Amino acid sequence: MSARFINKVMIVTGAAQGIGKRVAELAASEGATLVLVDIADYVHGVASQLQEQGSEVLALQADLETWQGAQSVMEKAYAQYGRIDILINNVGGTIWAQPFEYYQPEQIEKEVQRSLFPTLWCCRAVIPYMLEQKGGAIVNISSVATRGLMRVPYGASKGGVNALTVNMAFEYAERGIRINATAPGGTEAPARLTPRNREPQQEREKGWYQTLIDQTNDTSFMHRYGTLDEQAEPILFLASDAAGYITGTVLPVAGGDLG
Repeated sequence: MSARFINKVMIVTGAAQGIGKRVAELAASEGATLVLVDIADYVHGVASQLQEQGSEVLALQADLETWQGAQSVMEKAYAQYGRIDILINNVGGTIWAQPFEYYQPEQIEKEVQRSLFPTLWCCRAVIPYMLEQKGGAIVNISSVATRGLMRVPYGASKGGVNALTVNMAFEYAERGIRINATAPGGTEAPARLTPRNREPQQEREKGWYQTLIDQTNDTSFMHRYGTLDEQAEPILFLASDAAGYITGTVLPVAGGDLG
């Protein structure tokens, strides 16, 4: 078993389920000291499971769509462990799937608030700590949906994540901080414990979502969804010292779909 993350303090946001949870599980198996963050209280259950297996884990609930939430997470992580070596920005995700002309202004704002601001705020909040210790690694989770159907506001948000990643990498490379991103494609995962969109779907909405699924499969060379492990492993590679000469990269993890 590899031990890439022994003596490393890693923050994983959106850690209660899905890709974030799997990243946390694999990082724990490789020795990471973990700070798991989510707005949902399910994050405490994930932390308890990992603690029972012998990992050092701090669970925090926070609304990372706000500056105050992101800032408080970094303050508490640093107060607990005295350093922050790695930040995995995983919060985000499509709320609605529909043609752009059907999006209402408040829906567009919610999509951007959900899928751009948590990464933006967390990057800004963690940078002072990484500058103080003269090093660190950030991995942002973007999406190949920057080129796709039925998700214009979400795609725009993830395009912002890509730009944030490259601009930050350019700005902080000479100060010892690496910033990269993965761009996942469709991913098989258990049903969300709390749906992002709790509105009941009508037949029209179901058809729009099926269009999204079909397009995702069609534009992937492999014509399938990826697994949680297939998403988590590239994230952890970019976070590890093995990627020490990689920064400013947005890595598609989508079976050949480049987004």
